[in-house]
Amino acid sequence: MRGDRTQAGVEVRDLHVTFPLYHGSARTLRRTLGRMRSSRFEQDQQQRMVVQALRAVSFTLQPGDRLGLVGGNGAGKTTLLRALAGIYEPVAGRVTIRGEINALLDTNLGMNMELTGRENIGLRGMHAGLSPRRIRDIEKDVQNFAELGSFLEMPVRTYSSGMVIRLGFALATSIRPRVLLMDEWFLAGDTSFMLKAQGRLEQLVQQAEILVISTHMLDVVSAWCTRVLWLDQGMVRMQGTPAEVLPAYMADDQPSEPAETD
Repeated sequence: MRGDRTQAGVEVRDLHVTFPLYHGSARTLRRTLGRMRSSRFEQDQQQRMVVQALRAVSFTLQPGDRLGLVGGNGAGKTTLLRALAGIYEPVAGRVTIRGEINALLDTNLGMNMELTGRENIGLRGMHAGLSPRRIRDIEKDVQNFAELGSFLEMPVRTYSSGMVIRLGFALATSIRPRVLLMDEWFLAGDTSFMLKAQGRLEQLVQQAEILVISTHMLDVVSAWCTRVLWLDQGMVRMQGTPAEVLPAYMADDQPSEPAETD
């Protein structure tokens, strides 16, 4: 449920997300998985080998909550963000989000490289259900912040990598959501640009009613978050306040199993 004008909220109940291993029937792969002794691998109803990216994840967020997702590589942090954003469908459980949502997962997410910068702005605005007047306001905002000049009328494929980042960042942060999802990969980019962007990003975070951020930067979690959810191999290891969870997480010397579903 998205775009509801009632009180913002996030409810995740018994969420399971799996990914198929397309060569999972191969004998050598089965032997390898058997040696790994991991409960994350199983067969689904179609007899395919799958990896359980998320298992029985549950939590509820209300206005004012700022949730930091922590865990090693492969713990399931980015998978959870993408499930909240509606990119990944759960195989079991449910995700309910009340209020407008914005997912800052990748500066290039949803960008059509064949369209001009201005056309991408219009496309993003229409996808968000914004009025023509609001889209024009966003065009001005992005144009002023990204400082692309006449390049705004050219196809994005002609941009340098730095110009693409500036356009993507300005566009993604021009829409003020009630529920904000953010991956720390979104914070990567040219140092000088990110110094300029820091104030804009912090303002967006402050204006959001609910924040969910995945990061390895524990200073960000301490500064921005009121709650922490520690994921380990797709399951909730611990959740609570930063003061409760972060010391236990930093003291843990059991790294998560490597995987491609961070």
